Amino acid sequence: MINSGSSSVKYQLIDLDGPTRLVAGTIGRIGEPGSEFHDHEAALERVGEEVAPHAGELTAVGHRVVHGGATFTGPALITDDVVKQIEEAAPLAPLHNPSNLAGIEVMRRLHPDLPQVAVFDTAFHSTITPAARTYAIDREIAERFGVRRYGFHGTSTAYVSRVAAELVGKPETANVIVLHLGNGASATAVSEGRCVDTSMGMTPLEGLVMGTRSGDLDPGVIFHLIRGGMTPDEVEAMLVHRAGLYGLCGDNDMRTVLDRVAAGDEDAVLAYDVYCHRLRKYIGAYIAVLGRVDVVAFTGGVGENSAPVRRKVLSGLAQMGIRLDPTRNSSVRGARLVSADDSSVAVAVVPTDEELEIAVETADILARTNCE
Repeated sequence: MINSGSSSVKYQLIDLDGPTRLVAGTIGRIGEPGSEFHDHEAALERVGEEVAPHAGELTAVGHRVVHGGATFTGPALITDDVVKQIEEAAPLAPLHNPSNLAGIEVMRRLHPDLPQVAVFDTAFHSTITPAARTYAIDREIAERFGVRRYGFHGTSTAYVSRVAAELVGKPETANVIVLHLGNGASATAVSEGRCVDTSMGMTPLEGLVMGTRSGDLDPGVIFHLIRGGMTPDEVEAMLVHRAGLYGLCGDNDMRTVLDRVAAGDEDAVLAYDVYCHRLRKYIGAYIAVLGRVDVVAFTGGVGENSAPVRRKVLSGLAQMGIRLDPTRNSSVRGARLVSADDSSVAVAVVPTDEELEIAVETADILARTNCE
C-alpha cells in the first residue's frame, strides 16, 4: 500500500491471510533542504529496498488517491486512461492528487509487471443521493465546473462503518454515523453499508470544525473579506491553514486545547465549545437523515483517544437514545462499545485502518478482474 503525499510517503506491505503487516514505514521531508530524498522516486526506491526481502510475495500495489471526481465509484485498476482521469480531477484536490500521481508514476516504472490499483477517498461517498450531493446553484455552472458534494475520508469511513456494524451484530443492516475526528474531521451517515450523506463537500473544507480548517461558513463571509482587501488566495489560505481550532485559540492539537480548557483559558473554552457544538448538530442532522441509528462510531486521533470530547459531544442526547457509560468511555483498548447498557443507540470507538482497507479493496478488484 502506497500513500504518496506532497512531502511524504507512507507504505505498508500487508499479507491479507492474517492480515499481517510485514513491512510498514513513513518517509518524510521529501524534497526539503537537507533531506536525503530529493524526490518521490528516491523515496520509493528506498521503499523498494525495504520490501525487497518479500519481493517474491508481491502481488499488487494499492495507491491511495484523494479525489476521483465523478468518474470513480470504486477502486480502479491503473491504466494510462485512469492516470489521465486522475490528472483531470486534480483541480478539485490540488494539494493531493498530484502527489498521489507522483507515487503512481514511480511505482509503475519500478514495478511494471505488478498490477496497480487506485483506491479513492471519494469513492465510498458516490452513493449519496442527488438531494445530498447537489448544491443549490446555477445547474449549468455547477456541471461545467464539477461543483457538487464529493466527500472525503471515504476509505476510513468504509472500514469503520463495517467494524461498527459488526460490533452491534448487524453487519449487513446497521445504520451508522461515523465521526472521523483528526486534524481533518468529517461526519458521515451510512445506511446498510452505503453512504447517504457526508459533511465534507466539493473540497475537504466544508463541514465540521477541524484543526486548522473552518468547516461550514456563510459564503458571504468570503466576499466580505475580499471586498475588504484580502485576495482570494489569502482568504483560502486563512480558511485552510489558520481557521478551525487554530484560528479560534492558536492551537490545533486537541490535547493542548483540553489542557488550556482545564486551566480556564477563555479562548480555548470557546474553541472547544464551537467544535463540540458543530459535531452535536451534525449528529442530530444525520439521525434525521437516517431515521434509525444503530451506532455512532468515533475514529481518528481525536475520536479514538479523547474521552472528554466524546462525553461533551454526546451529553444531552439521552432523549435520542444515546447514553455513554463513563467507565467504558474512559477505557483505552481497540475497537469497543462505550455506550451504557440501556442506550438504544450504541456508541463505538473504532481505530481506523485505511491501509488495510486499501489492501482489501485492491485484492477485491483484482479478484473481480480475474473472474471477468
